[in-house]
Amino acid sequence: MTAPFLAACSLAARAKYWLVAEFVDSASRIATAPVEKQRPNPTYTIPPCLWVRTVRTTLLFVGTLLCLQGPSANYGFGQTSLPPVVVDEIIALEVNQGYRIVGAVEPLRTSTIGAAIGGRVEDFMVEMGQRVESGEALVQLRTQTLLIELDAANAQLELYLQELAELENGSRPEDIQEAEAIAAGAKAAMENAGKQLERLVALSSSRAATEVDLENARERAQTTRFAFTAAEAALQRIREGPRVEQIAQRRAQVDLQKQQIRLIEDRIEKHTIRSPFDGYVSAKYSEVGAWINGGDPLVQIIELDRVEIRAPATAEYASRLALGDSVRVEFPELPDKLLVGAVDRIVPIADSRARTYPVFIRLNNEFRAGNVPQLLAGMLARVELAAGAERKLPLVPKDALVLSQGQRSIFVVEPDGANSRVGTVREISVDLGVAMDNLIQVNGDVRAGQLVVVVGNERLASGERVSFVLDPNNQPAGG
Repeated sequence: MTAPFLAACSLAARAKYWLVAEFVDSASRIATAPVEKQRPNPTYTIPPCLWVRTVRTTLLFVGTLLCLQGPSANYGFGQTSLPPVVVDEIIALEVNQGYRIVGAVEPLRTSTIGAAIGGRVEDFMVEMGQRVESGEALVQLRTQTLLIELDAANAQLELYLQELAELENGSRPEDIQEAEAIAAGAKAAMENAGKQLERLVALSSSRAATEVDLENARERAQTTRFAFTAAEAALQRIREGPRVEQIAQRRAQVDLQKQQIRLIEDRIEKHTIRSPFDGYVSAKYSEVGAWINGGDPLVQIIELDRVEIRAPATAEYASRLALGDSVRVEFPELPDKLLVGAVDRIVPIADSRARTYPVFIRLNNEFRAGNVPQLLAGMLARVELAAGAERKLPLVPKDALVLSQGQRSIFVVEPDGANSRVGTVREISVDLGVAMDNLIQVNGDVRAGQLVVVVGNERLASGERVSFVLDPNNQPAGG
């Protein structure tokens, strides 16, 4: 134990009984203090001397308790724990030096949407600058006549369906009974005519019947025989029901009518112009009430969820690029943003006047409140292509960069010792170079092997003491 601690303990022991006496005395004085009777509600007035004694006694008691706690107690007045950070090592790799060119933001897709068929504009649902979703209705043409045609086609389809059902259900019992009765009547007539013919034939032998009567009887007998044959055939047809071919024909007619309805519905759908993808309305070419012909443009949509940077590169540098190479992109309007894209394609034919090759770098866009894109079409961009000569340069993880009001810096940790996990941070201003995967090349007072803060660097100040651990996730590129 230290000498001050032992002294404090001795003081506490000597003051033990004195403190109790002080508290008892103060309490008794307060209890016997005079009462002001002039007021409606009497209150106790404590003399100033008693206030001084009470405060002094309380302070002495608290101080004694602090002393008894010992030198190891920490009540917020001593040293607090150091802020923890995660660090990674600055590495040096052979990389191509940066080649800076200026490019421009272009939408990933631009679509001028026209009318598939002619018609009158009934409703224009969007305005310039408005965000639209894929499949969202943009323009509505008048469809009243087509809707009437659709109702008529549906009614015709219902008629065909009922006729098909009638054929598929076959003959009703009442129809069969009717056919049987007609056949029975035809048979009776045939038998009666046959008997009359036989009678007349017998009479003709005795010359009791004329030749004309005999011919008429023969004709009636033959006619009734034909009628009976027809009635029998009709009865058989009704019993068997409709032919398979008749049912197939009616089904084909139903299918044909359904296709007619689909054609009308397709024409109606073409009267509603929809967005082919998520994007923004960049132009309008018509208005409500205007008559348009098939193929006339109505609205233009651009996709900005992802954008492309079109940058012209000379043959010397374009030939050193490969698809997928990481590219750092800066925007004067966004000084505090670190944006890294990738080479998407290189056009293999030079501009006839500038003798440069268009290089397209793809970037994911971000959005502010109200679905306003951060990167707008036409914005100028400074592109850092890794297309220069190879040199061994220091690289740091992207998370190590602190961007504030156009300034770029990193925090390096200088450990207290070789195996220490405590150190002092130092802020170093840097200039950025090329990007390589998750690493950024930096220029400044840095060297390979230094420890740079990658987590917890947002609120650090140069000269601040920290405790640190190594980041197990970050691996050097190519290592």
